[in-house]
Amino acid sequence: MEIRAFFDEQTWTLTYVVHAGRVAVVIDPVRNYDPKSGRTSWRSSEEVAAYLAQEKLTVPYVVDTHAHADHMTGIPFFKDRYGAKSVTGARIGEIQRVFRDVYDLGDAFPVDGRPFDVLIDEGMRLEFGSLALEAMHTPGHTPAHMSWKIGDAVFLGDTLFMPDYGSARCDFPGGSAATLFDSIQRLYALPDATRLFVCHDYLPGGRPLAYQTTVGEQKRQNVQIDARTTREQYVAFREKKDAELDAPALILPSIQVNIRAGELPEPAANGIAYLKIPLDAFGGGCGR
Repeated sequence: MEIRAFFDEQTWTLTYVVHAGRVAVVIDPVRNYDPKSGRTSWRSSEEVAAYLAQEKLTVPYVVDTHAHADHMTGIPFFKDRYGAKSVTGARIGEIQRVFRDVYDLGDAFPVDGRPFDVLIDEGMRLEFGSLALEAMHTPGHTPAHMSWKIGDAVFLGDTLFMPDYGSARCDFPGGSAATLFDSIQRLYALPDATRLFVCHDYLPGGRPLAYQTTVGEQKRQNVQIDARTTREQYVAFREKKDAELDAPALILPSIQVNIRAGELPEPAANGIAYLKIPLDAFGGGCGR
């Protein structure tokens, strides 16, 4: 099994290509967005595409771990270019329901997981080539958050970061520090040698990019939640820290796109698509 990581410096996001032979999945791709100009591009996804072309890979599935709040998903790029089916967790409808109201999208906006092509839940498998994607429901950051296990590797999304940075915040709608603690314990119950791949790396202290760790390393070294941390300690720490965080710079443009599986809103009569920015709808939280 080959795993190739691509780092988007604007949003600190890791996208992964996982393949054996000529069949691959793409996990957590990025659509680039410039908030100053309102321009979008496929710069990060094109970097992934260059690797796919080099390795002559087909892509039956493109996968999001959750509805990201810090970048727009690149799912449409891989659907359009490769015919990939879009995949996310079966409970994405819970997120759609919350943000349909926040953005006043109307009763016609789906809250049942559409427009994603494939919804998978805890314990389900999705085969691609000689490999299989196994779903682990790991809520806490968001209620619909999934981690994806492929062989001896788990793609964590926003549950854990590298051990020197810690874990995800829990103050998004439906988030819960206690629930995230339980999800992390599920991950810590995996064999210590299990490889873990993070969705973001914030380069703390200016260190070089890092994105691969293990269950054993996390249990020994995670600065926020190691094997000795109790639920009470973690919840107290997480809730205090989350109350001090700012909102992600791209949360308001990103969520309304990501609950549509990355599709932009329908263009207006003038042919231009518009994003909605709800004013005074959130407090100071919901940041990194």
